[in-house]
Amino acid sequence: MTRDTNQNTSQNTSRVVSRDTNQDANQDASRPGNRLLGAVVDRSGTAVLAIAGALALTTLVMLLVGVDPARAYPALIRGAVADGNLEYTIASFVPTLGMALAFAIPLRTGEFNLGGDGQMALGGVVAAALALRVPLPAGIAVIVPLAAATLTGALVAGVSAPLRTRLGLPAIVTTLLISTPAVALASYLVRFPLAEPGTGIAQTPLIPDGAHLPSAGESGYVTLGLPLILLLTAAWLYVDGRTVLGYEIRATGANREFARYGGVPVDRLAIATLAGGGAFAGLVGGLIVLGPPFRFVDGALTAPGYTFTAIAAVLLATGRPIVVPFTVALMTILQVGGQGMERDAGVPSQLTQIMQGLIIVIVAVLATVRHRTGKRRRRVAGRPATTAHASEPVEAGAPGTEPAQMSQVRRAAQITEAES
Repeated sequence: MTRDTNQNTSQNTSRVVSRDTNQDANQDASRPGNRLLGAVVDRSGTAVLAIAGALALTTLVMLLVGVDPARAYPALIRGAVADGNLEYTIASFVPTLGMALAFAIPLRTGEFNLGGDGQMALGGVVAAALALRVPLPAGIAVIVPLAAATLTGALVAGVSAPLRTRLGLPAIVTTLLISTPAVALASYLVRFPLAEPGTGIAQTPLIPDGAHLPSAGESGYVTLGLPLILLLTAAWLYVDGRTVLGYEIRATGANREFARYGGVPVDRLAIATLAGGGAFAGLVGGLIVLGPPFRFVDGALTAPGYTFTAIAAVLLATGRPIVVPFTVALMTILQVGGQGMERDAGVPSQLTQIMQGLIIVIVAVLATVRHRTGKRRRRVAGRPATTAHASEPVEAGAPGTEPAQMSQVRRAAQITEAES
């Protein structure tokens, strides 16, 4: 009798110890700091794997087409940062970072702004028209065109917002569809009403000297657009990570219904972020036109592929705004260095575009795998809680039970807390 009692006591004690250990482990895993650290490590691993995989596949492509990687990669670096090319890289970094913000800001609310080309082109042509047709004193002649370009980009992107909030049309579709006629309208304006007379080139006349963006230092290509765009990036990072508005934006992107349930004005935030992204794209158009070559040239804003490069940089950052400037710098080096690689080593610059495309594909694949693995783990983790007592009656409002909708809200809140 005593032996049986001792055995039962030992079994009960071991169960309690095991249960307490599991609870402690679950509590440690669910602490905000641990969740945030795990998310950072996971996303950093995604970026590293994407870059490494893209480099490996690009090297394989080089070998298949008979290109020596030992000659191509050093030429890429020299073409971006050496031999006097650094100022060109910095000059390209400014519009690429601006277009990255044009994509990243709406992305925080779950909206995809793919209409950056149209917003940038119309912003640039409006800035050129004001600088050419409206005489303004020096200083004001720079501020007014830039403000008009910013407002134009916001209005073009804002057209997609009611289509999303009222009609349910995805912004990823509407922004892309609106971009094509916007680029065409800018092309028409520069070919006819604003065309430079006496030339067969689709471009405007040179804008007045008072509307030129001042140079930054002794460089002829790096202008005050660099500190301006860096200042605006810092402001966005502060708003996103340190304000109530930033929290509401992140909550909307994490779970729109959860944010709406918590009283967040979801539709207004969607409109504001889309318009904000468009404003950055329009500003980029104005900065390009008011800088060298100080005119609007048809196709010069969209041909370099700033929008595509910026989207690749934001996706590589995997949802971390603070990393966006660094991924933009990496993508800009690839973009500018590819031209130097073609010039110095005879390697086609399209290989850098292949690398950018591979980065996007690998990031998308890893994100899909991580999402499905997380769903499977949550399903397995939730199975014992629902099946262990399936035969026992559960009273409404009993301890340990909660409605399915509240469970989803709780998970969304945890995700949002981890991101913040």
